[in-house]
Amino acid sequence: MSSKQLEGRVALITGAGSGIGKAAALLLAREGARIAALGRTEDELEGTVKEIQQAGGEAMPVVADISKPEEMQQAIEQIDQRWGRLDIVFANAGVNGVWAPIEELEPDEWDRTLQINLKGTFLTIKYAVPLLKKQGGAVIVTSSVNGTRIFSNTGATAYSSSKAGQVALTKMLALELATSKIRVNVICPGAIETNIEQSTEERDLEHVRIPVEFPEGSQPLAEGSGSAEQVARLVLFLASDASDHITGTEMWIDGAESLLRG
Repeated sequence: MSSKQLEGRVALITGAGSGIGKAAALLLAREGARIAALGRTEDELEGTVKEIQQAGGEAMPVVADISKPEEMQQAIEQIDQRWGRLDIVFANAGVNGVWAPIEELEPDEWDRTLQINLKGTFLTIKYAVPLLKKQGGAVIVTSSVNGTRIFSNTGATAYSSSKAGQVALTKMLALELATSKIRVNVICPGAIETNIEQSTEERDLEHVRIPVEFPEGSQPLAEGSGSAEQVARLVLFLASDASDHITGTEMWIDGAESLLRG
């Protein structure tokens, strides 16, 4: 009997090219899962897939835009053709998008953030469900402290709304899918060292932000941001049988930052 927690299972991870997605892909692979690493280009997935293969694991790149239904349907078909099963879905891909005062936030900027973060999560899970239902499984969604505990990042209106929406989606689906033995949980990271900042555009926020000073920093538990590896350990827990009675639950992983900032 293998000591690996995820032996024989197949995991789909979106946003697998970097940050939390990559860290989770590497850790779940080490625990025996076969990894479908999904991203928008083959190039961004190459490093993740190679690293897993070089360590003796099994992985394949899946190129798709999570906000496009037909591309996500094809992504799931690829996984079915390759492995014939799917046990774990880590719906992690997302963007920060444009952060701006509401008068300046353009409708198409709002749409883009909601399309990727909320609709993308919906499509990822929707098309995965038939495969997950074959034997049951675990879905983990990446939300954020924004829209759940933190509402002081003024200008992040579209982002926060998309992240709050993911929590509601998780709870609805946890109940709907419980009889199919599919657990659905959501993680809410705080400041984590990833490259999501590259997808942020901030405009004119100095006019609307209420100034607050954190004299000793805003991370009570640690010096500075958390790491993607710390988040990956939470994903592994929620993907594994160690959490087999946990569903419909949000978990904050932020060193108490959100309790301080509010």
